Amino acid sequence: MRTGMLALALGLLCLGFLPVLPSVGWLLVLFACAVFSLFTRWRLPGCFLLGLCWACWSAQQALDDRLAAGLDGRTLWLEGRVVGLPTRTAQGVRFELQAPRSRRAELPQRLQLSWFDGPTLRAGEQWRLAVTLQRPSGLLNPHGPDREAQLLARRVGASGTVKAGQLLAPVAGGWRDALRQRLLAVEANGRQAALVALVLGDGAGLARDDWQTLQATGTVHLLVISGQHIGLVAGLLYGLVAGLARRGLWPARLPWLPWACGLAMAAALAYGWLAGAGVPVQRACLMLAVVLLWRLRFRHLGAFVPLLLALVAVLLVEPLAPLLPGFWLSFAAVATLVYCFSARLGGWRPWQAWTRAQWVIAIGLLPVLLATGLPVSLSAPLANLVAVPWLSLAVLPLALLGTVLLPLGAAGELLLWLAGGLLDVLFRGLALLAQQRPAWLPPALPLWAWLLVCLGALLVLLPRGVPLRGLGGVMLLALWIPREAVPFGQVEVWQLDVGQGLAVLLRTRQHSLLYDAGPARGESDQGERVVLPTLRKLGVSGLDLMLVSHAHADHAGGAAAILRGLPVGRVIGGEALDEVQLQPCASGEQWDWDGVRFSLWRWADGRSSNDRSCVLLVEAQGERLLLAGDMEAGAEAAWLAATDLPRIDWLQSPHHGSRSSSSEAFVRATAPRGVLISRGRNNSFGHPHVQVVERYRRHGVVVHDTAEQGALRLLLGAQGEVESMRRQRRFWRVRVE
Repeated sequence: MRTGMLALALGLLCLGFLPVLPSVGWLLVLFACAVFSLFTRWRLPGCFLLGLCWACWSAQQALDDRLAAGLDGRTLWLEGRVVGLPTRTAQGVRFELQAPRSRRAELPQRLQLSWFDGPTLRAGEQWRLAVTLQRPSGLLNPHGPDREAQLLARRVGASGTVKAGQLLAPVAGGWRDALRQRLLAVEANGRQAALVALVLGDGAGLARDDWQTLQATGTVHLLVISGQHIGLVAGLLYGLVAGLARRGLWPARLPWLPWACGLAMAAALAYGWLAGAGVPVQRACLMLAVVLLWRLRFRHLGAFVPLLLALVAVLLVEPLAPLLPGFWLSFAAVATLVYCFSARLGGWRPWQAWTRAQWVIAIGLLPVLLATGLPVSLSAPLANLVAVPWLSLAVLPLALLGTVLLPLGAAGELLLWLAGGLLDVLFRGLALLAQQRPAWLPPALPLWAWLLVCLGALLVLLPRGVPLRGLGGVMLLALWIPREAVPFGQVEVWQLDVGQGLAVLLRTRQHSLLYDAGPARGESDQGERVVLPTLRKLGVSGLDLMLVSHAHADHAGGAAAILRGLPVGRVIGGEALDEVQLQPCASGEQWDWDGVRFSLWRWADGRSSNDRSCVLLVEAQGERLLLAGDMEAGAEAAWLAATDLPRIDWLQSPHHGSRSSSSEAFVRATAPRGVLISRGRNNSFGHPHVQVVERYRRHGVVVHDTAEQGALRLLLGAQGEVESMRRQRRFWRVRVE
């Protein structure tokens, strides 16, 4: 039974590693083989194939429900019902639409929409909306999150921007939204948003600083309703009944164990219903149901089999769950505790068990955090040592009881005020700890080094006295494996995927340069959200130079965030910036780094900000790259007049491929092998212009586009080709040749 479930789970988990899904024909063949194997001695392969077939079929259903390619970028009128809790932001409102209908096209069953400057929406309302639709997509950078996979796991078939709308029917049964408004209206020492996150699972109202504090201290799970909260509520009910029975206070005519399990499950389901019954809540309730059923049936509760049953149950209900980092984190945390606390000789006092639980979880989750590219909190063991009981035993009971008693007025509000005060104390303490020990985002590891870290963690978590346990600590040193050095005389170029903006990293053997820092608009700072984490994951601990081409927000917006997050030796810019002290770009300045020559140029007579862009020419072993910023036709002509050798091998497309740039004379004179375009999908500027793309192709220039291919990598000086992130095959990605 155990081996069969394990084989079934492995088959289900294989889905996330498939480059493509099998065709219907192959799926039928695999299913027939699975059925045949189950009735022979080859039951384990049969279980594996059965799990694989179910996962592939479910994934294909989700893929088939995505927006058709012909509708990408089109604006349609559609009708649908608002679901979940709409999120109000500084720019507008974000929400999801269920079962949309349009007279002109077949639409996915679930849409994720943004409405800039939109009205207040309520869950359950019916709306008629004009929406510009997009296929599920997201920025794709090395070792970064894959939004396309996350949307597929949530079965969101398209995203979009609302242009206009009309309310068709008012809210029907939107009690969660009404409760959220009620909680936000109470006096809770300024922590109303945190109470909403704790009670309803809606953390959208938390301030950005609060999220950063939680991430830095490894306590995000405290304000995101997960297995911990569901298990706590169930455990309180189970413990209450068990305690009464142990002291003879439980009615003798009622068997205590079935009642304890039933009440615990009922409490968990009620809390899950209150929290919106999202995927993490469903997963937690499934795990709890398996554990309680196993406890009720077999009395002596083991550890491995209930965990395996819960894993299989979760995967059967939602085979796409492994595409979300939370799936791996939740199961890895439970598996770590099982591995470290079960089948051990001797006993630990409660305080010893609690302190050990924190550091074993920190070590056990380390491989998962590395694999998913998430920050590692150095203060998490200490923070959780205090924060978990503080929230679990004091804040959460008060918050839930206060919510239940809200109809009584003062009693409920008093309890929520107390809960808010305790939350405020907690956040203040965590903020102090985060200042002393900020989160660490380690560089991405090669596979062999990551496997060493996994083995090291397993050995370190073994009981004392086990041979080779000390070797585990040595293996964990693989965390600091130095990155592979760039060959002398060459430069590694990464044009990052930052949407409608530009950020290019150049690394020689011992030096790093960042050309532009990504866009920043309102609350969205791609310098902080994309560029800075990517630099750290690529092993960049500091920049020798940051060059900001000009002052437009899509190029300079992220500069301040880069300066806050990394040491930068020197900053050069084509124009002055408000928040950044820099040196002006001086035409003719040149320098050599590790056998690579860099030279600057700027059109002093440029009338527009675009034409005053600071241009960087990089030469490595006879191969040349031109980073042109946003210069337009006038600056292009001036650059050609000032340059003795205009021919280059690679061109960063001026002004994102705008019609005002990449003139016929410039493209003919430079004659690049390939052009690198950085832009956002379906952007409002129409970049790149069709005439410019046609001009490139007419001259034999290969076009590489971040909107279609993700981040682009080039090893300048090796005479190689451009590599794109999207060439890494994944079944949920549209392949780009």
